[in-house]
Amino acid sequence: MKKLINSPETVVTEALAGVAAAHPSLSVDVENKVITRAGGPRPGKVGLVSGGGSGHEPLHGGFVGYGMLDAACPGEVFTSPVPDQVLAATQAVDGGAGVLHVVKNYTGDVLNFQMAAEMAGDEGIEVVSVVTDDDVAVEDSLFTAGRRGTGATVFVEKIAGALAEEGADLAAVAAVAREVNERSRSFGVALTSCVVPAAGKPTFELGDSEVELGIGIHGEPGRTRAALTPAEGLAAVALDAISADLTVGGDLLVMVNGMGGTPLIELYLVFNEVRKYLEARDARVARNLVGNYITSLEMQGFSVTVCRLTDELTRLWDAPVDTPALRWGR
Repeated sequence: MKKLINSPETVVTEALAGVAAAHPSLSVDVENKVITRAGGPRPGKVGLVSGGGSGHEPLHGGFVGYGMLDAACPGEVFTSPVPDQVLAATQAVDGGAGVLHVVKNYTGDVLNFQMAAEMAGDEGIEVVSVVTDDDVAVEDSLFTAGRRGTGATVFVEKIAGALAEEGADLAAVAAVAREVNERSRSFGVALTSCVVPAAGKPTFELGDSEVELGIGIHGEPGRTRAALTPAEGLAAVALDAISADLTVGGDLLVMVNGMGGTPLIELYLVFNEVRKYLEARDARVARNLVGNYITSLEMQGFSVTVCRLTDELTRLWDAPVDTPALRWGR
């Protein structure tokens, strides 16, 4: 494998040291692998914590900052953070109003966040967990019981983070997080596998003229392997799957997300195909993101996430945000 690393064993800690050097607005505990906003918690504000395996950057550390997360805890590559990490992050952001855990639906994440929430509860910190499960590709996977949590996690963190910034209580912040998850669906397509540094070889093999439809963000297999077709057809496959599970009408928030190795020119091309598909069905892309937001190391491919907006969700999406990976309105 060819990677810009020093050794597979030190990838995460050395990358975290780079995050700390690049972003003084963040406080990075490299040893314990916890990223928080610099300056500590704001008294009376609900804290937002998320996390998961590394290798999906900018998720989650890139979304720590004003208007989104208060803390993120990165595990090793494609490995859940341990309960002690999550507990340390929860303690660090507790401003007395409780803490929301945003958890992607992978078995290790769910169990470890649950353990951390119980330990925090023993210390008098009220914790509510919201699990994202927006991926329509498969009902059960190698890592989950039920649908996987993918792109909707970004939407949840942004919209729930905005409401928390306004001073809403924990119940309200958790409710809007659940609403966003319920109104969102995702589907991913892989053109290549990725290489986990510790493994040193591709997670799976794809022929030059093959794609994997419904891929997971850890390289899990999707619905089927198929022949490579033009972008228009691949976008339609993704949106057909989403439309079978969610009525895609009215104003929509749409993310065309790169998996880490896809050129931006191709993502914009795919976004245009997504836009044409939706407009032909009387839907409107009212808000959008195009770029790398929840990746799978250097995998080539894309995912589409669609959220049915309301006026309130649109207002919260438009609210100011200032993080390393998402920034507007300030």
